[in-house]
Amino acid sequence: MAKKLKFSIGRGMVYLTLLFWSATTIYPIIWVVQNSFKAKDKILADSFSLPFGELFTFANYRKAFGNLNILNAYKNSIFISAMVALLVIFFAGMGAYALSRYKFRGSKVLYSLVIAGMMFPAFCTIIPVFSMEFSWGIAGTGNWFLTMLSVILPQTAGNLSFAMVVLIGYIKGLPLELEEAAYMEGCNAFQIYFKVVLPLTKPSFATVAIFSFLWSYNDLFTQMFFLKRPDMYGITTLLTQLTSKEGTNYGLMAAAVSLVIVPVIVVYCFLQKYIIKGMTAGAVKG
Repeated sequence: MAKKLKFSIGRGMVYLTLLFWSATTIYPIIWVVQNSFKAKDKILADSFSLPFGELFTFANYRKAFGNLNILNAYKNSIFISAMVALLVIFFAGMGAYALSRYKFRGSKVLYSLVIAGMMFPAFCTIIPVFSMEFSWGIAGTGNWFLTMLSVILPQTAGNLSFAMVVLIGYIKGLPLELEEAAYMEGCNAFQIYFKVVLPLTKPSFATVAIFSFLWSYNDLFTQMFFLKRPDMYGITTLLTQLTSKEGTNYGLMAAAVSLVIVPVIVVYCFLQKYIIKGMTAGAVKG
């Protein structure tokens, strides 16, 4: 009885701690969203009241869509993030399969380099990357596609190490007998990968795709270097420009922040089971 009571009290303390942490994390988001429906003077006078009655207004969102070209920034960000996710899945998947199933000279060194790639932040390599892409004629051009490509390439490279580590851990946990049976039926390495391994690793690939998409979507540092023209801004770059120009218009800033974070929250809410399943499977089986 005492043991059961102690266990219940311990679990209750865990729940209280998680509840407190959730409140401190979620409330600032709610506070920003509710203030996005208030005028600037109303926010300064009463920022904690719910936006009902005279406090409620759509003016901030009308100005955001009318003056800030939010939809174009969304288009740029979604294109960049989607391409990064697809390229990471393609290259990281094949690389992870090769390092998981094939033993060759230098394979351990390559795996060590993949792990080491997670230790270097983006700002350590941004100058040589920019110089290299400028010499290729990709960065610093007025072409929309080439400018988007100049952001996609470094973001893809920055996500490959994490993606390969997750996928290697998952692939190593798959039964090798399935691939051997496919090989006996006449399948080559590419057929085994696409017809056997890929369907079995969908949760892990979903995790990699979601994280790559969200990290690219939220990345400001790389975009600040390569996206210089207003019509090529991503959503985070646009928010930075808004902060510098409209620093005192808190209603407009709250509306812009809400437009940035709401898609991320929606993605997490609907796809969190894939994130958790893929991460735990890759961590345990590695």
